[in-house]
Amino acid sequence: MSTTDPFAAIADPNRRYLLEELRRAPKTVSDLANGLPISRPAVSQHLKALLDCELVTVTSEGTKRIYSVNRHGFDKLNLWLDQFWS
Repeated sequence: MSTTDPFAAIADPNRRYLLEELRRAPKTVSDLANGLPISRPAVSQHLKALLDCELVTVTSEGTKRIYSVNRHGFDKLNLWLDQFWS
């Protein structure tokens, strides 16, 4: 399932886990898969969903793809949530 809705993306517990791990430091798919009971291809699919809604970015370092949190994507979420508290 590919989505551009960040709230739908973070509804999945595996994706929330990935975001929590990436909040600590940028990581590869292999690094992230080590902490989950799912396959590396499944982790890649979850990361794609997070990329599609701009909550994660990816950069290449040689043959490695390094994923990290996209703060700009979270700024959009925060703006939407903040409207309920002002």
